[in-house]
Amino acid sequence: MKNSDIKILLVDDEQDILEIISYNLKQEGYQVITATNGREAVEKAAKELPDLIILDVMMPEMDGMEACEHIRKNETLKNTIITFLTARGEDYSQVAGFDAGADDYITKPVRPKVLLSKVKALLRRLKSSEEAKGDVLQVGNVQINRDEYKIVIDGEEMTLPRKEFELFYLLASKPGKVFKREEILDKVWGNEVVVGGRTIDVHIRKLREKIGDDCFKTIKGVGYKLDM
Repeated sequence: MKNSDIKILLVDDEQDILEIISYNLKQEGYQVITATNGREAVEKAAKELPDLIILDVMMPEMDGMEACEHIRKNETLKNTIITFLTARGEDYSQVAGFDAGADDYITKPVRPKVLLSKVKALLRRLKSSEEAKGDVLQVGNVQINRDEYKIVIDGEEMTLPRKEFELFYLLASKPGKVFKREEILDKVWGNEVVVGGRTIDVHIRKLREKIGDDCFKTIKGVGYKLDM
């Protein structure tokens, strides 16, 4: 997917921030739509169907948290990536943000180069989601074959136990996305009986030993994400 095909909805009630960030995003070739409050963001998201939404938290009429919750209720926007744009000093909880449906957050003030780097990292999830539709998912130097339950790292084949494979595949389906523990349990173990509350932690530890400790990030009080 080319940058010119990617649509970004930028939401902030400060006009100077809208102008600066919009300019830098457009310089990279992205399509940019703007909104100045949460209510307008919900309306434009439903109309424009953006690939990424950068959403300020503190805004008039409807704040970013409430807007995010409304957007997540729209079935057509279920795959849209949402990141909060938060000012230092705001009474903001990462856990509350993830509970509202956000995928990530960016702290402002933010330098343009840092912002663009963050946006590129977030948009890589779109590519991974598209690749996941095929038989083989490619993430970094790792190929994951869902049908054959095997992974290939730098040309070397590795076989994982079923639950380790399914957990790894889930995290790899959206690199960088924080998967909450409840979501992991539901999608990997489903209605199966889970013995002990540390089941996920044990499987993550085993994956770290086999694939690499730095690949798996713990978000305290929330869950895990893959960073490759």
